[in-house]
Amino acid sequence: MNNFLEKIKGRPRIAEGTAYTILFAMGFCHLLNDMVQSVVPAMYPLMKEDFGFTFAQIGTITLVYQLASSIFQPFVGLYADTHPKPYSLAAGMCFTLSGLLTLAYASSFLMILVAVSVIGCGSAIFHPEASRVVQMGSGGKKSLAQAIFQVGGNGGSALGPLLAAAIVLPYGQHAVGWMALAAMLASFILVRVGAWYSLLLAQKKGIKEKAAAVSRSLPSGTVRMAMAILILMLFSKYFFNACMTSYFTFYLIEKFDVSVGHSQLCLFAYLAAFALGTLAGGVLGDRYGRKYIILFSILGAAPFTLAMPYMNLGWTIFTAVMSGLVIASAFSSILVYATDLMPGKLGMISGMFFGLMFGLGGIGSAFFGWLADRTSIEFIFRISTLLPLLGVIAVFLPDIRPSGK
Repeated sequence: MNNFLEKIKGRPRIAEGTAYTILFAMGFCHLLNDMVQSVVPAMYPLMKEDFGFTFAQIGTITLVYQLASSIFQPFVGLYADTHPKPYSLAAGMCFTLSGLLTLAYASSFLMILVAVSVIGCGSAIFHPEASRVVQMGSGGKKSLAQAIFQVGGNGGSALGPLLAAAIVLPYGQHAVGWMALAAMLASFILVRVGAWYSLLLAQKKGIKEKAAAVSRSLPSGTVRMAMAILILMLFSKYFFNACMTSYFTFYLIEKFDVSVGHSQLCLFAYLAAFALGTLAGGVLGDRYGRKYIILFSILGAAPFTLAMPYMNLGWTIFTAVMSGLVIASAFSSILVYATDLMPGKLGMISGMFFGLMFGLGGIGSAFFGWLADRTSIEFIFRISTLLPLLGVIAVFLPDIRPSGK
């Protein structure tokens, strides 16, 4: 604890090996960032009731937020590869803060779109540089470091519905303004992390990622094929996850007649399992190989997702939790695998994959919202649960040994 306070409050120091203090600080900030952002989808039932939005409009809100984040992230990462900006992390959080305050007092569909787009810009600034900091502090344990960072975000996403149920639903839209306190806390911590990052850059001028030997031995065609497979894996994972995060509550309310509060607790269970799966995937990816974790994560979730639409309430929640636990384990391995394929372009690859994660989630949410208006909520769940079957294509990924082995 004293070491943590020294780094966050006092003068940052550079130590050899894995910088767990920095990793956990970044994970905690990711938790705060995604916690306040996940309040947006958790507010959908309230928005639908108060403003009379259609499912297509709900999907459009998610699409605008995700696209604002996804379009800018690769460009932010590409710029950061040659011009690192340690304090851009805190700047990104200030965008999130502004978007939250706008959302708290938005009175129209257009103002809500503006608010979520500003929040999305905050994510675009935060994630690529955060991934660089995480890998610089990994001490070679890249999948574990990325998992610690990612599980913070997933944990924050899981807490969002609980905060919505406890604060926003009882007290209304203006209560979103209280989330600004979390964004302010994250900004303070990120200023201190930025000081550590600045010191690292000063001591190791022109830091460049070491190219993995295996990446130099792979032909460019193999690298392109592997990247295409990874993108398809992201499509499978985040289209399914978009359906769950945006419409799982509606599915439970419509099919089982549960209350809004009960449905939010069930969404929390899914998102909490998603967070645990992310951490497990990071640990196992470093140890057993990222290709096998990717294959297991996507394809291994299929038995649970395929059964979900045909179960009673209890078994539906169980299969949802197991689906989240298994399918979440892939992202850290996918991201680190991609950066190993293209070393030296950490910021661009991180920005591209985080951008794809948000973009595919937004497109998926808009698509399923459009489809739900024309069919039914139950129908879109039957369609989305087929997506993990695409995981079988991961068998064609080249076998890359975990970093450090």
